[in-house]
Amino acid sequence: MSYAPKSDFLKIMIERGFVADCTDYEGLDSAISKGNLIAYIGFDATAKSLHVGSLIQIMMLRWLQKTGGQPITLMGGGTSKVGDPSFRAEERPLLNDTQIEDNISGIKRVFSAYLDYGDKSDSALMINNDEWLSSLNYLQFLRDVGRHFSVNRMLSFESVKSRLEREQSLSFLEFNYMILQAYDFYELNKRYGCNLQMGGSDQLGNIINGMELTRRISDERVFGLTSPLLTTSDGQKMGKSQDGAVWLNANMLSPYEFWQFWRNTTDADVARFLKLYTELPLSECTRLSKLQGSEINDAKIVLANEVTTLLHGRETANAAAETSVEVFEKGGVGKDLPTFKFELGEISNGLPIVQAFVKTGLANSGKEAKRLISENGARVDDELVASTNLVLTSEMLAKPIKLSAGKKRHALLKLI
Repeated sequence: MSYAPKSDFLKIMIERGFVADCTDYEGLDSAISKGNLIAYIGFDATAKSLHVGSLIQIMMLRWLQKTGGQPITLMGGGTSKVGDPSFRAEERPLLNDTQIEDNISGIKRVFSAYLDYGDKSDSALMINNDEWLSSLNYLQFLRDVGRHFSVNRMLSFESVKSRLEREQSLSFLEFNYMILQAYDFYELNKRYGCNLQMGGSDQLGNIINGMELTRRISDERVFGLTSPLLTTSDGQKMGKSQDGAVWLNANMLSPYEFWQFWRNTTDADVARFLKLYTELPLSECTRLSKLQGSEINDAKIVLANEVTTLLHGRETANAAAETSVEVFEKGGVGKDLPTFKFELGEISNGLPIVQAFVKTGLANSGKEAKRLISENGARVDDELVASTNLVLTSEMLAKPIKLSAGKKRHALLKLI
């Protein structure tokens, strides 16, 4: 990238690899120099937690606040009723109001770990776009806002065009999503002076829509900044693992499992993940990423410790690291392993080993559990499971039992 930024925020964004596109580097730099950078990222409430795929945007908001800007986390209470069609093959399931509120309640827990929502002038704001979207008068909205949008141009956006080219249905409901998101930018600018929208690169078209709508209605100059859509070096979408989504809420993914996800980073991803997901100085990121052979594991442990500390706190990160040492290096049972508890009455006739692996999430189905056992990938207290007919008795469960699927995934079973 040839542009040399003047502001600390843009410098950090570029140097650490956060930037895919910026609508106007010089204009944004100039706005930052005037001390009035207020930026938002929208998060639709499609689940009870965000996952690791959203962490790059959360880190952008964190760096924004650390460099003097004011971040806005926009909860999509209104837009979640429609659903973002961007690069999806089919329409999202519609959520009712109760589901959306429950999801927002779960999502909110994460942000306070990264942002300061105090009462200072630059404190982060958390706003729900349902405040203005649900009260819109449809006919008035069409007259005041809809007239600024060209259907021809909307059809040209890659997120829409790719869906149509595959002859996959795009409902009128979904088609309205980009208008609603553009209207969010206008409302945030009008109400709070917000002059920057950030998001993943798949949102660039929606961001530009919002910029143009704001300019046409208010004659305000606003900006867009997008981050790359990350995949791991082995082609997996960021935020996914072999066991499913890597959730940020501790009640949906234990801190130990979160720590382990980062510890299992492939060698090729260590350098960029250190820059994106930690606050270590760039010189230290470079030093760690240059480690070779088995020493690269030291860098992965630092990565896991730093990322887990930001989300769950230093004490929790240390406990996860200690559990990893206990489990992997000493062959023991770490106290921080994901634990699944059973009452004696539930297993009066014993717990079949196949069910145990499914109930703990170490296998997605009985068929997968049987295959794991037949391929010598299943262990109980580090002993190979030789038969799919094994039954864990209440006597065996008198003390916690460690189940292992391969070398990296473990869980505890215990009676209560």
